[in-house]
Amino acid sequence: MDTVIEAENISKLYRLGNVGTGTISHDLNRFWHTVRGKEDPYLKIGQTNDRAQKADGQYVWALKDVNFSVQKGDVLGIVGRNGAGKSTLLKILSRVTAPTSGSIKLKGRIASLLEVGTGFHPELTGRENIFQNGALLGMRRHEIVTKLDEIVSFSGVEKYIDTPVKRYSSGMYVRLAFAVAAHLEPEILIVDEVLAVGDADFQKKCIGKMKDVSNNEGRTVIFVSHNMAAVKSLCTKGILMEHGTITFTGTQDETIDRYLAGAAQSEWCVEYEYADAPGNEWVKMKRIEISPQRVDQKPIITVKSPLLLDFEFWLEQDDVPTNLSFHLYAATGECVFNIITQLPVPVLKKGLHKGTCQIPASFLNTGMFSISMMVVRNTSVPIYNWENAISFEVEEERENTNWHGRFPGFVRPDFDFKLLSK
Repeated sequence: MDTVIEAENISKLYRLGNVGTGTISHDLNRFWHTVRGKEDPYLKIGQTNDRAQKADGQYVWALKDVNFSVQKGDVLGIVGRNGAGKSTLLKILSRVTAPTSGSIKLKGRIASLLEVGTGFHPELTGRENIFQNGALLGMRRHEIVTKLDEIVSFSGVEKYIDTPVKRYSSGMYVRLAFAVAAHLEPEILIVDEVLAVGDADFQKKCIGKMKDVSNNEGRTVIFVSHNMAAVKSLCTKGILMEHGTITFTGTQDETIDRYLAGAAQSEWCVEYEYADAPGNEWVKMKRIEISPQRVDQKPIITVKSPLLLDFEFWLEQDDVPTNLSFHLYAATGECVFNIITQLPVPVLKKGLHKGTCQIPASFLNTGMFSISMMVVRNTSVPIYNWENAISFEVEEERENTNWHGRFPGFVRPDFDFKLLSK
């Protein structure tokens, strides 16, 4: 296979706080170590890149000893939580920034779409920016001219192509930027989460174009997204990143499964003491729990398990017309359903209140789900939104079938569906 990207021990060290590249004393210290042929003294003191922990040092490793290779024609999906180091890695691959240590070998021209407006000059028109980007990729003017109509048509911004891009909306920016990056024939196309700015139709169009670029033109695509459906549809291989390191490399299905399992560990019950409870001056959330209500009493949640959602909260004000909104989300981020407590809305006193919700058996499909609970005043004024309060996994349970694949969709209702014969 023809390797187009080879990353060896890539690391990136950043200094925390309100600083620039460093201090004079640190720069002098680095220079003195370099003169003596010694390693940068600050490479040894960086902390692991964990955004959930308070830093107690001045340096952090955004990337640490990252190694991977990409073959020509691969479509590589990079997934991970916010702060895992995905965007930093893409900036190094795109040569926007240099690694602190390690080496990276690239074969071919690179076009990257890292954030809204990347590579565009705001004072230039859309047309002028197309020519500028093509020139930066090393293309001749006549080559860009042959692609111009196709780029403009794909972007859907024909009406504004001779308008300075500083007047574009973020969606228009992304449309034109992606069209330029995909059509100017780079050997490697790098796309960050920025596609999420576009509308659903344009996202679908971009996924189709990236598939075409890889399958029909043999070019390499590196794609970062939190949309697992898009990663699954587009990519052939995957990398999972955590705290600036690569923790798993495999097929896109294997990588997505690892990511979802780590991002949403099953946690059926969360309960707080009053002093630590999430909330505000209106309400504090005490407890939320989901549990299977099975006849066999097994402590498992399957597609055939009825579920009971229990919740408790402290109301901090008197005489408040209160109702709750319960959102169920799939692990990929889509909302499966939203349900509100029944009308009429009760007027509640200050103190502890409870509620329940039943989810019938044979309703949810297999997969990971999370629950968010919103407390609402007067049916329309949100008081507090308890996001991703708990998560749970629905497992398979089926009989009398020889097929063991996963059924599509988020729900799997057991309707009265019969085949009738004469």
